[in-house]
Amino acid sequence: MLVDSHCHLDFPDFAQERDAVIARAAAAGVGMMVTISTRVRRFDEIRAIAEAHDHVWCSVGTHPHNAGEEMEVTTEDLVRLSAHPKVVAIGEAGLDYFYDKAPRDAQAQGLRRHIAAARQTGLPLVIHSRDADDDMAAILKEETGKGAFPFVLHCFSSGAPLAEAGVKLGGYVSFSGILTFRKSTELRDIAARVPHERLLVETDAPYLAPMPHRGQRNEPAYVAHTAGVLAETLGLTAEAIARQTTANFLRLFSKVTPPAGYAA
Repeated sequence: MLVDSHCHLDFPDFAQERDAVIARAAAAGVGMMVTISTRVRRFDEIRAIAEAHDHVWCSVGTHPHNAGEEMEVTTEDLVRLSAHPKVVAIGEAGLDYFYDKAPRDAQAQGLRRHIAAARQTGLPLVIHSRDADDDMAAILKEETGKGAFPFVLHCFSSGAPLAEAGVKLGGYVSFSGILTFRKSTELRDIAARVPHERLLVETDAPYLAPMPHRGQRNEPAYVAHTAGVLAETLGLTAEAIARQTTANFLRLFSKVTPPAGYAA
């Protein structure tokens, strides 16, 4: 069984065929999916999708692009909303200096609020980091010093030092379809150095479709392609990487109930 640890099933790209997309994922061996929040103000939509599907779970949080729009969202709000049985993570939150769609101080403030929520709840924080390696590493180190919290560096495309810092602080590293791109040699080298017990796979659908679907709309079923390239990178079988990444997912996303018949 594979897991898509990060997708966006609430996005308009899936509105006309969400059930079919989820069915295709199941047919491809994807037994669980987490649909990730980007705006707390849209949390009701995310939650409804998770409630409607047994093997779909969700998070609650504000993407760094939207940090300036949701400055009123408090740690207490995140903790309260995360009590729902289907909410298994906080985020995604983080720093994005590539697009800079929100003021950087607002992004950092939002990130720290989400970290506090992850620390209080024990739920993993889904971290978005782009072109902000040094600041992200510094914040993670500082905040871990106040008290450990679970986290994953999602859709990893940063440099090796951030991956190493994240792992050292107890975090996980998740790879998306970018790993499959022909020019992603450096990223595959980074993946090869991440401890096997800290690896996850994801789609970030509808974005970043892996080869051979690059340029198309991505969907959770395609996580199998990323897992396949990760297996090749590590010299493992597809079955072994599926077992490893699923076990890792269930360890980190500990609130998730695996489907009936799942055996580690």
